[in-house]
Amino acid sequence: MSKVVMYTTRICPYCISAKQFLTRKGVTAVEEIRIDEDPERRVEMLQRAKRTSVPQIFIGDTHVGGFDDMVALDRAGGLDPLLAEA
Repeated sequence: MSKVVMYTTRICPYCISAKQFLTRKGVTAVEEIRIDEDPERRVEMLQRAKRTSVPQIFIGDTHVGGFDDMVALDRAGGLDPLLAEA
């Protein structure tokens, strides 16, 4: 299973929903980067994702986007293959 990295903040309902969604998809480990606690990581997120909102989700080297983007990718059939990549 590909490594999942998620940029989050403590008070973010979409972040919580994204983690729950990934758990239902069988993801057992998400590297959660709290940008509200580490401003340097916020800068990192902006450079990687080119977005300011959270969550920003990366699966392997692929930027999936936010929660809504991830759900849309799943509905289109693209999330499971991405998660399964070695």
